[in-house]
Amino acid sequence: MVRRGPPPKGHAARRPPATGTAPLPSLVALRDFLADQPGRVGKTEISRHFGLSTDQRPALRELLRQLKESGQAAGVGRKGLAAPDRLPDMAPVEVTGTDPDGDPIARPLQWDSTAGPPPVIYMQREAAGQPALAPGERVLARLKFIGGNKYEGRTFKRIGRGVPTRILGVFEEGGIIPTDRRQKGEWRVASDGLNGARPGDIVLAEPLPRHHVLGPGLVRIVEVLGRMGEARSVSLICIHAHGIPDIFPAEALEEAERAREVGLKGREDLTALPLVTIDGEDARDFDDAVWAEPDGDGWRCLVAIADVAHYVPTDSALDREAWARGNSVYFPDRVVPMLPEALSNGWCSLRPGENRGCLFVEFHIDAAGRKQRHRFGRGLMRSAARLTYDQVQTARDEGGGLEGVPDDLLGHLYGAFSALLTERDRRGTLELDMPERRVILDEAGEVTDIRPRERRDSHRLIEEFMVAANVCAAEELERLGQPCMYRIHDRPSDAKLEGLRQFLESLELQLPARDRLHPRDFAGILAAVKDRPEARLVHEAVLRGQSQAEYSPDNIGHFGLALARYAHFTSPIRRYADLLVHRALIAGLAWGTDGLQPAEIARFPDTGEHITQTERRAAMAERDAIERYLAAFMATRLGEVFEARISGVTRFGLFVTVQENGASGIVPLATLPDDKWQLDQAGHAMSGRKTRLTFSLGQAVEVRLTEAVPRTGGMVFAIMQGDPRAQSSARRSAKVRERR
Repeated sequence: MVRRGPPPKGHAARRPPATGTAPLPSLVALRDFLADQPGRVGKTEISRHFGLSTDQRPALRELLRQLKESGQAAGVGRKGLAAPDRLPDMAPVEVTGTDPDGDPIARPLQWDSTAGPPPVIYMQREAAGQPALAPGERVLARLKFIGGNKYEGRTFKRIGRGVPTRILGVFEEGGIIPTDRRQKGEWRVASDGLNGARPGDIVLAEPLPRHHVLGPGLVRIVEVLGRMGEARSVSLICIHAHGIPDIFPAEALEEAERAREVGLKGREDLTALPLVTIDGEDARDFDDAVWAEPDGDGWRCLVAIADVAHYVPTDSALDREAWARGNSVYFPDRVVPMLPEALSNGWCSLRPGENRGCLFVEFHIDAAGRKQRHRFGRGLMRSAARLTYDQVQTARDEGGGLEGVPDDLLGHLYGAFSALLTERDRRGTLELDMPERRVILDEAGEVTDIRPRERRDSHRLIEEFMVAANVCAAEELERLGQPCMYRIHDRPSDAKLEGLRQFLESLELQLPARDRLHPRDFAGILAAVKDRPEARLVHEAVLRGQSQAEYSPDNIGHFGLALARYAHFTSPIRRYADLLVHRALIAGLAWGTDGLQPAEIARFPDTGEHITQTERRAAMAERDAIERYLAAFMATRLGEVFEARISGVTRFGLFVTVQENGASGIVPLATLPDDKWQLDQAGHAMSGRKTRLTFSLGQAVEVRLTEAVPRTGGMVFAIMQGDPRAQSSARRSAKVRERR
């Protein structure tokens, strides 16, 4: 198994012998070399280690093929190899959660903790008619190794439920109600296991040994986290439910507090340049600044990024904690930062009027947005202004100046943006209209509103500048021969593409074959449904049909952006990947001793997998928080009728999404009008024999909210079509909306 974990202290990479002509290694020597490596390796590393020449590559390829066929090596990724410590083809596993697509994730039941973290098993969805796998459920699974520490699993036989190691829930009247709606178990607190908890407390509990089969399990409370219903309780639940580290070690905090302002030595002076930051009103850190001016028929642009590498040395306490977190996590009421506040909101935040160290890229584009050249530098800057997207958009639309900003700067930024958009349109990128939901809280932390977050040209301006800077970073590292932590995005998998094709064909829409697929093909699909009622569902289906973006030192390009090379460079305060790219640039351009170290390079494959997982963990937690806030907001509107669309059709009911704010929930089959309901899976519809009612995907419906549980984020609706009470209920809801 590939060994994984945070950067160890004092780890040094083995120095390979000089490359030259040498005897081919034996299979035993190759196997021993793989077993001694901290992660995957490729043919280049093997050739360098054994001193092989390029003429010996074909013979080496044959040896590696024999090694894999004999089971003495495992293929990892597209070109890598690793020691073959695999799981068997069939093994008992326990479901531990879900990925961002809602598919189950599991771990092997028998796992020696001394062997390191258990492998991640991505379970296939259950066959039609079978209930979905829930956390805690155990199955005998057929396993397929897919590289690194990952497997695909398919259920062979269900073998029951295990006892969770920890239960997160709300303590009520002697029992604990889990915060995860998929956990159906009941838990009673032992008389001596209260640990000071009061009814309404959010608690962590441990199951006690079970001496009987029937009845609720017995637990003891090990920690009281807060009060249900209080401000910040939602994010508190999500932090603990998803295992997000939220307390910094004392050593890391001490290192952050020792940070001081950087000087000009060894840096280019940019303090006279009126760079500006443009972020949301609720932004808490500012790590990127922009500037532009005309350059002949095109534009000279500059993007400056906080110099986090200066403050976070490799293998420091700060570095190890940043690696473990992988990224910052953003909730409506708080941020769980990757770096302590003294850095994230202090020395690494580009505050206006304060000198800050930075890494910058200057790039020149022609009138059509095509890059002509670029250069990187390490500098000292002073932000001229902290601007918001709304301020910039208003100034652009209505005219007028912005305090601290030269009169012509905004026009220059938008001029360069227009050129970059031309290049983006030429490439043909995948653009999905999936508005984010913004939770509005009052001072007491109560939800006052939930509305779509506007996406204006000012947002897109910053996005295009950042994409251009990220492309420059990947190209520069390739030019320098430095390792790069790429941001990669593969084409849709065959399985996802087939499901998407079936859905689109039901709407008489077609996609080309996978090997001829281009992002602009999806743009054509989205344009075709722009004014159709199914538009939102098609956007969601296209999104679900895509592969997930990853971090990897092996470049395959970025399908969604239609880019051959891409690396995250612009947010090192909140993403560890960007910090690695900064260190690689520092090393390659000889800007100091705080660049990328050999031990880091050896861990690149495992680090890529790790920060990909922490990013997905953060996305799940953030989405989970929005759903719980939505449920809390909707709980004040029980009984009201809402306009909605059917977003899912299953054998146990319908899923609906409220048009007003994106709240989603289930309409149980039992609540539909009395009838014999038939499911048409291919047509994504359900029909009643007697009533002749049909409910199909994308259909507009009216629904009445019958249940909303903030503790779990679950909502239940009743559909009004076919309900004789519909007209009177709709009239009552209309009156309520008028009063609001």
